Amino acid sequence: MPKMAARRSPFMPTYLEAILLSIYPTTLVAGSLFAVLDPVARAAPYNTTTQSHYANTAPSYFAKKSNVFNIFFVKQGWAWITSSYLFFLFTHPSAGPVGSLAVTPKRTRGLLRYGIVTLWWIFVTQWFFGPPIIDRGFLLTGGQCDLVELADEGKLEMDNTRQFVTSVACKAIGGKWKGGHDISGHVFLLVLGSMFIFEEVLHVVTNSTRSKEERTILMSDGAVKSAEVEAERVTPEVSGQWTLGAKTMLGVAALSLYMLLMTAAYFHTWFEKLTGLLVAMSGIFVVYFLPRAVPALRQLIGMPGV
Repeated sequence: MPKMAARRSPFMPTYLEAILLSIYPTTLVAGSLFAVLDPVARAAPYNTTTQSHYANTAPSYFAKKSNVFNIFFVKQGWAWITSSYLFFLFTHPSAGPVGSLAVTPKRTRGLLRYGIVTLWWIFVTQWFFGPPIIDRGFLLTGGQCDLVELADEGKLEMDNTRQFVTSVACKAIGGKWKGGHDISGHVFLLVLGSMFIFEEVLHVVTNSTRSKEERTILMSDGAVKSAEVEAERVTPEVSGQWTLGAKTMLGVAALSLYMLLMTAAYFHTWFEKLTGLLVAMSGIFVVYFLPRAVPALRQLIGMPGV
């Protein structure tokens, strides 16, 4: 009797996920190579402290931190992610009744996944029991605020707590945040936000037996089965609808990918962009891949489209 083919590991991405995951390093490499090969970008003076070009000699409109997309989209990135996701979650028929704010089990689990991803964004960029992870990493790798250095030399009166200043506080008091490894916050935000959107939307609007079977899960008895075994029975007309909410979210994700390309071309070092990518993907792994192998976590936060 022929042996049955072994199921793929729950940690393995689906075909669609593999394509999406490959887009990010490809985008970063393409943008970084452009910065090296483009004669205009290569000739433009570069400020190693701010990891950006000087505004008056920037090689492109997108190389200026003051460009409108940076100010109103990237800088407000999580607000765009939040509003578009809530719009999608409460208007797509697969999550609950359209036109109703009823909190269904699918909406609850979707909000929990969003909450965990948002918490990771807060920890990395805003606050982590004090300075955020980005600032803590900067300080641990030898970075500091220039005013702190002046204080150590006795040229400035400052209290001892100033040595724990964040990048925002440092710049607010006229200092320069320099000397350490600066994880790219832009890369982190754009990767985390867009991959969150892709995971939440595409598994729903492309919902099919094949897409569920590609995702495998570890059961409580140790067996590895298709995610189809835990899927609720919904009609394709309900699960596969490309609603306005779904299109809005994918629009936000598409603009995020474009701004990721611009960030790769004009800002930060190779290593800073790489660490921004890895830190973002670690959050995606916990929310969208780890539950496939941990039944208790999967029962709590669920899986999109299942």
